[in-house]
Amino acid sequence: MDKIAVLIPCYNEAVTIKKVINDFQKVLPEATIYVYDNNSSDNTAEIAAAEGAVVRHEYQQGKGNVIRRMFRDIDAQCYIMTDGDDTYPAEFAREMCDKVLERNVDMVVGDRLSSTYFEENKRPFHNFGNSIVRASINTIFKSDIKDIMTGYRAFSYNFVKTFPVLSKGFEIETEMTIHTVDKNMFCENVVIEYRDRPEGSESKLNTYSDGFKVLMTIARLFKNYKPFPFFLIIALVLFVLSVGFFIPVLITFFKTGMVDKIPTVIVCGITMLAAIISFFSGLVLDTIKQKNRQDFEMELQKSNDRYKDLLKND
Repeated sequence: MDKIAVLIPCYNEAVTIKKVINDFQKVLPEATIYVYDNNSSDNTAEIAAAEGAVVRHEYQQGKGNVIRRMFRDIDAQCYIMTDGDDTYPAEFAREMCDKVLERNVDMVVGDRLSSTYFEENKRPFHNFGNSIVRASINTIFKSDIKDIMTGYRAFSYNFVKTFPVLSKGFEIETEMTIHTVDKNMFCENVVIEYRDRPEGSESKLNTYSDGFKVLMTIARLFKNYKPFPFFLIIALVLFVLSVGFFIPVLITFFKTGMVDKIPTVIVCGITMLAAIISFFSGLVLDTIKQKNRQDFEMELQKSNDRYKDLLKND
């Protein structure tokens, strides 16, 4: 088992990967640096190997797929996840590691948004998107995570081995954040400096398509992690629609004693039935979610026991 594992998912980062590896080697000389190449068409893997990193390959495209493979393969007391594009300074890694190793923090978030992100990032829609995502998640899940989509994080062994990776792409960071909040895992923020990509390095993130995926991920995880509020909102909308369209029919009936819009009455009845079904679906799924949380706590205990065994064997 490594004491510290630095995880660097890479796709065509030949321009910057050498500097990233060298920077982390200076700050964390005891760490093992893993570079997972994700079908790069340049010589990213060769450069990383020449600099002393452990190079492995993940052939399923997408950052989420790479993170899934990393979490399965590597055992460590502390994990540092960063990008290979040299946007996250290595000098903050020691503080992040200390929080995991000394304070038993499960996830440390490298907070860009409280420092230089909005000045350094030259893509205004990215800035706007980060703010929207942060506000929506903190409101929905009643949390205080300062940077939802940062790629610079530190993790404990228990987090890594109990986190179910479902996302395939860049929405993985959003999924990590919501999982941490929902499962009441210990999370702290470290304010970091952010620098934009150097000249010659291109972002793999598509502002619109990946932004839409992130928003859909938030909606999906809201449904999965907060089923009762999610289905209650649907039930209320259906209830209001049903009552709203039925009131004019009811007023006409009281005035004339006749129902002149039979199709409207039928649709209102079906809509009200759907509202009732949605309400009780939320109740049932919320009960299942509570059982899943109990099962997760048991799995967390098993993970902690495995961690202790690994430490003894070392």
